[in-house]
Amino acid sequence: MWIDTHCHLDAPEFGPDHALAVAARERAAALGVGRCVIPAVERANFDTVRALAHRLGDAYALGIHPLYVPQARDSDLDLLDAALTEHRDDPRLVAVGEIGLDFFVPALCTPEMRERQVAFYRAQLRLARKHGLPVILHVRRSADVLLKHLRELPTGSGIAHAFNGSEQQAQAFLNQGFKLGFGGAVTFEPAKQLRRLASALPLDALVLETDAPDIPPQWLYATAAERAEGCAQGVNTPAELPRIGAVLAGLRGIGVDEMQAAAQANAWTALPRLKALT
Repeated sequence: MWIDTHCHLDAPEFGPDHALAVAARERAAALGVGRCVIPAVERANFDTVRALAHRLGDAYALGIHPLYVPQARDSDLDLLDAALTEHRDDPRLVAVGEIGLDFFVPALCTPEMRERQVAFYRAQLRLARKHGLPVILHVRRSADVLLKHLRELPTGSGIAHAFNGSEQQAQAFLNQGFKLGFGGAVTFEPAKQLRRLASALPLDALVLETDAPDIPPQWLYATAAERAEGCAQGVNTPAELPRIGAVLAGLRGIGVDEMQAAAQANAWTALPRLKALT
């Protein structure tokens, strides 16, 4: 089966009652997407992603995203610890995530916010180690700093989500037992460096993801000029994963079935609890 290792089906784009998420998930299932991982981004949606994962027969992760660190309270880390403890026997809880560092958004790049992001990141690495869970990492212009702290607080496995770094950074994550997430960005022909990396890495390094509703593949993307003329941006969903996987298979010169089987096995390695859900 295809596994979408990263999709935010609780996002507002899928409706307040998640009816659109249910419909999108049904379309994805019909195309062979057997499992999705729904990461939390803040304390306020811990319960939401857990309930949605149970409703859809999927998996979830709990964590505080770096974009939400500015409004997070220090006590949210205690609440995360409590939630991980409360649900430790829930087989659908597969990781601590989405956590990490974002050094792209200007407001997050002040010395104070960089320090606070690092503090939350390290605290959540410690929680992952405490609870024996892998992590799902947000990596945006922050790979080297993420790796520095990951070496000090290794978790054993996890996923570098939406990876877009260098070959050396990729190898550094692999050395820490991580897999690298590839999604819609790899479908754009101008993304030559990313496509070259996706082609050259060992097959056992890759997992697939959509980041739905974000990072739409090329066939859903509308440019700013097109949007100004009234062309709607397509909403990314897990149903796009098989086509993304086919693009990646084509880049690597292998069959789609081989790509699917490898991505599934890699997801199980990165997030071991996923395998028990089959």
